[in-house]
Amino acid sequence: MIELLKELCLLDGVSSCEDEVRNYIVNRVTPIADEVKTDAIGNVMVFKKGKKRADKTIMLMAHMDEVGLMVKSITEEGYLKIANVGGIDARVLPGTRVKVGANKLAGIIGMKPIHLVSPEERTKTPKITSLYVDIGAADKASAKVELGDVCAFESPPLDFGNGFLKAKAIDDRIGCAVLIKLIEEVPACDCWFVFSVQEEVGTRGAFSATHIIKPDIALVVEGTTAADRPDMKPYQQVCAPGNGVVIPFMDGGTIYDRELFERLRDICESNSIKWQTKEFVSGGTDGGAIQRSLGGVKTAGIAAAVRYIHSPACVIKKDDADSMLELARLFLGSY
Repeated sequence: MIELLKELCLLDGVSSCEDEVRNYIVNRVTPIADEVKTDAIGNVMVFKKGKKRADKTIMLMAHMDEVGLMVKSITEEGYLKIANVGGIDARVLPGTRVKVGANKLAGIIGMKPIHLVSPEERTKTPKITSLYVDIGAADKASAKVELGDVCAFESPPLDFGNGFLKAKAIDDRIGCAVLIKLIEEVPACDCWFVFSVQEEVGTRGAFSATHIIKPDIALVVEGTTAADRPDMKPYQQVCAPGNGVVIPFMDGGTIYDRELFERLRDICESNSIKWQTKEFVSGGTDGGAIQRSLGGVKTAGIAAAVRYIHSPACVIKKDDADSMLELARLFLGSY
């Protein structure tokens, strides 16, 4: 599970440019799936027959895309001015290594050096408009970059500490890893597994896929915000790596189905799976788009608590990933 997650995190898939991740998933699951199809927006939809036929159409969804940056202009000196793709705090960007465009040009995100920053500027968070990507170009003509090229973080996975993993794009390659592992085994019942696009810029892929699959029940498999820092008040800490799989009852975009929430909770309690819920309502997932589609879809979610989410150095406790997989497996077994 963890080795698969590391492979997925090494791939680049900034929203609207998920091709690398999509190709990896399609190549891996096609030989063992009963049906694989993509739609016009780029979602991958995989059907796998289970040990029994489900009475309802069940869909599990994880998103392939990650946050990143997009080139919006090139200066005469060859620096790249950038815009966010997805929600990124500009404070994590200066000094970060990135890969630019299809050719993966090496770049460094730069800003005004400390020696030239005024006392007033030092007290303010840098704005994305004050940052740029330095690719070592001599001038604009030699930049070899097109407007609209995306920049992905370069941050190889790292095992560290007491069972922790650092990598970029854990949100939501951890969900993709869970779905792939379930496809590679024989699930307890028939299921559609959807790898969606453009979640980070408005859950756009989820709308399309839900209208194609027409599920009765949906489970979103995600990474979610952990804020277990010592300077945060307990009620603000949301959830914490190492405290088990997260089963949210609500976030910024969805009030999850009560019956499904209780089903997931009871599965954990009955099978000694460590679990927690979000103690601070924040964030949003594909669940909001799924729940509002068609005539309404019963929707639930499970997630791993991710420190420093939407940054080049997301952090999870590896045991939580295994708990997510086990809960998703048993959830399918409950139908």
